[in-house]
Amino acid sequence: MPYTTINPATGELLATYDDISDDLLEEKLASAQRAFETDWRRRPIGDRARIVSRAAALLRERADEYAGYLTLEMGKRSGEARKEVDSSASILDYYAKHAHAYLQPRPLEEAPGAAVHIEPIGAIFAVEPWNFPYYQIARVAGPQLMVGNVLLLKHAESVPQSALAFARLFEEAGAPEGVYTNLFISIDQAGRVIDDPRVQGVTLTGSERAGAAVAERAGRNLKKVVLELGGSDPFIVLEDAPLDWAIQSAVAGRMLNAGQCCVGSKRIVVIGKARGDAFLEGFAKRMAALETGDPMDPATAVAPLSSERALKLLLEQIDRAVSHGARVVCGGRRVERPGFYLQPTVLTDISPQNPVFAEELFGPVAAFHVVEDEAAAIALANGTPYGLGASVFTEDTERGERVAAHIDSGMVFINQPFGTAAELPFGGVKRSGFGRELSLLGFDEFVNKKLIKVAPVGAAPIGPARAA
Repeated sequence: MPYTTINPATGELLATYDDISDDLLEEKLASAQRAFETDWRRRPIGDRARIVSRAAALLRERADEYAGYLTLEMGKRSGEARKEVDSSASILDYYAKHAHAYLQPRPLEEAPGAAVHIEPIGAIFAVEPWNFPYYQIARVAGPQLMVGNVLLLKHAESVPQSALAFARLFEEAGAPEGVYTNLFISIDQAGRVIDDPRVQGVTLTGSERAGAAVAERAGRNLKKVVLELGGSDPFIVLEDAPLDWAIQSAVAGRMLNAGQCCVGSKRIVVIGKARGDAFLEGFAKRMAALETGDPMDPATAVAPLSSERALKLLLEQIDRAVSHGARVVCGGRRVERPGFYLQPTVLTDISPQNPVFAEELFGPVAAFHVVEDEAAAIALANGTPYGLGASVFTEDTERGERVAAHIDSGMVFINQPFGTAAELPFGGVKRSGFGRELSLLGFDEFVNKKLIKVAPVGAAPIGPARAA
């Protein structure tokens, strides 16, 4: 399948890139292995940090150019594109700054002379999605390159120019050939990369189907996998949360990146019928007032979806939801203009028997629910196969923490829809995947935690390490 740039705001095909040959793929795998064994793993941490920091600096220096690729290829609003550039640069800087401390031996206090040493393991294969083309790479590249691993990157077929641009950062920053390698490869070729003994780990952000296929293949090869898959995150509004503030936060949580965000607020859950009615009225009014437009225009509130395929899937989900009893409060239709635009949509009256109840709505579509009490809100929040993130809105933050403790997800945010930063671990449970990216937890995913135990000269061959 070729890699193509199609402008989501117009539907125009702008560029096509072919998959590389099997021979060239072999050359790139050999180059990555050679770079790891003979150079990158052996470099002082400071040398690696200078290269990663330089890549971050180049990203900031060329922020307008790099943001432009995001808008061109996946339709991201220009302001959001600039924020993604800044966020990605910050992640690279964070690991360049903190890797030295992370890589220090970790003494085991109860075992004198024993410490865990953190070492790289080799080439990591990353399969990344189109919705945050730089951020998704940065949260893998930052920790993995700094620990001394090398990275092979297969990006989504719809963002090839973004993929090439990010690879140029490391080349121009001085990374040796093979340390960061962009791969335009087919699904079959990706499978062979997973099989290759030179590849030591695999990380994927994407669909459940892709995650299951990658995990199965990696498992057959006894390779570590990290998966960040879908989400259907609840946005719970407790009885004491100020409504206007919660409504504003819900709109922001649902509409970031035109709703194409795995940790976006997809299910709005309000306690109490009267408050639910008031919330729904205000929420739908604000959603309906958001106008679509050119994502390059700073005044645009709603950008296009990333592709015709994504738009058709959402329209099919809306139709299926309605056919099973759901009600469209606002939106629900394609916008009559060039490109892949969908009206901001609110659905309600979605019963557990409705097939959309258990599905992820990946776009500007919110599912709205009213429940009687806190217990029902928690039950609804957990009544999904997903478990990525969640949010709880309340004036009583201690109560918010108590509610958070009962939610089955990898992350819970109190009084914000969601959040991400280099120092915060990111990942989920259930069908949202396993493993973590970012923070010390992400740094530790693809390393050898090697025990080194020192005994004094003359120690007994077996038993406590005391000198004879």
